[in-house]
Amino acid sequence: MTDHSPAGAALTLALYQPDIPQNAGTMLRACACFGISAAIIEPAGFPVSDRHFRRSGMDYLDHVDIARHVSFDAFQAWRRAAGPDGGSRRLVLLTTGGDTCYTDFAFCPGDILMVGRESAGAPQHVHDSADARITIPMRPPLRSLNVAMAAGMAIGEALRQMRGIR
Repeated sequence: MTDHSPAGAALTLALYQPDIPQNAGTMLRACACFGISAAIIEPAGFPVSDRHFRRSGMDYLDHVDIARHVSFDAFQAWRRAAGPDGGSRRLVLLTTGGDTCYTDFAFCPGDILMVGRESAGAPQHVHDSADARITIPMRPPLRSLNVAMAAGMAIGEALRQMRGIR
């Protein structure tokens, strides 16, 4: 793993304080396969040496650029300086409390797609910091998908939209 994701990344998947190692490993494996960077906002609910995390990510973890941030504030400072010409990159939060369907949202190169904790989502201050809040609609009374599945769907849509830009 590297210390900093490339500033010019077409898309970055950010994991806010992930707490299930298998899901985090699965999401990072998807990042490796699709050539997108990742960010992990600490504290995580497991060490990166966790066997479930390593097993889910398999040998793919060596093929993804991962930026680790000790806190959300550290992540925000990085995000504000990581865009073109030292500007901010757009933060797109995938949340059950989103106001825009993920397929209706216009993704752009440089976007950071963030998912919250599997057990609790993202706290209000993260929602307030997001430039956009998107959701995957589902039928009531069901509330949410597995976070890795939801991330995969949103990554797929973002890459579909940007496929001619890469």
